[in-house]
Amino acid sequence: MPLFEEILGRFKDARVCVVGDIVADVYVFGRPYRLSREAPVIVVKYEGERILPGSAGNTVCNLASLGAKVYPLGFVGNDRFGRSIVEYLSGFENVNLEGLIECDCGTITKTRILAGDTHTSKQQVIRIDRDDRFYITDKARRTFMERLEGVLGKVDAICVSDYGYRTVDTEVADFLRKGKSGKITVGDSRYSLKELHGFTILTPNETEARELASMIGCGIGEDLESMGREILAALRLEALLITRGNKGMTLFLRDGAVHHIPATRQDEVTDVTGAGDTVSAVCTLCLASGADFLTAAKISNVAAGIVVMKRGTATVSREELLREIERWGG
Repeated sequence: MPLFEEILGRFKDARVCVVGDIVADVYVFGRPYRLSREAPVIVVKYEGERILPGSAGNTVCNLASLGAKVYPLGFVGNDRFGRSIVEYLSGFENVNLEGLIECDCGTITKTRILAGDTHTSKQQVIRIDRDDRFYITDKARRTFMERLEGVLGKVDAICVSDYGYRTVDTEVADFLRKGKSGKITVGDSRYSLKELHGFTILTPNETEARELASMIGCGIGEDLESMGREILAALRLEALLITRGNKGMTLFLRDGAVHHIPATRQDEVTDVTGAGDTVSAVCTLCLASGADFLTAAKISNVAAGIVVMKRGTATVSREELLREIERWGG
């Protein structure tokens, strides 16, 4: 417990740059109250909505909630969703917004419709994604690279949060590899993990890891440990942390060690939305605060167990982490 307290106590001194796809998570709440006469569907009466930073934006919020100085770097559209993200993030005193680049296009949105009676938990009915109006101009890309170069000297670690919307491309990955100068680089990518070779650590879920193994032709059809070791070697990583849902996490280290970390909340999952963002954020912050890979993985595991008990895009606080670590006896 003293070691964990010491690491968490250093969070406020850490400086982290988050590079990635900033999405607007839109939650529309309603109450089902009758059947439609037009079709055999339930009519939901609108009660309200909430717009939160999602994807890389959620990673930023997790880091900020834990006290780190955060430098987000990404694009938002010139619309009400983009303005809502900027307004939300401006509520954190420890978030530097200079790296948010406004584009003359639409913000990427993921709209979730949640319905339920007044005194019950609302359940997600459908999700609508919209990215057709989002694009990055050559001018915006040049500005992005200039600001990325400018921020590298200010931070201890870089966390890449790539959801496939073109913010992180080969040029960005190459630049981070060449310019990190000993800095910690943590990568989380839905579709392009292989582009993040040479990073300090990657944090895929098990499905993403198996897709990566198939893509690079290693560990295909093998057990998890063999596959993880092969990915670690093939991508020249210092460590690999594979998240496995209610089975916890498995950490692979360069010296050949493999650590299986059981989930802390196996039967109490409410919503897994954004849990991967929490893992990459907390892992980055722990490493930037002097933790070794195993300690960082254990604290990230506890953090994931907390956020999956919360509905929607959620964050974790330092106080929640301390209480949960104490609950599990350090």
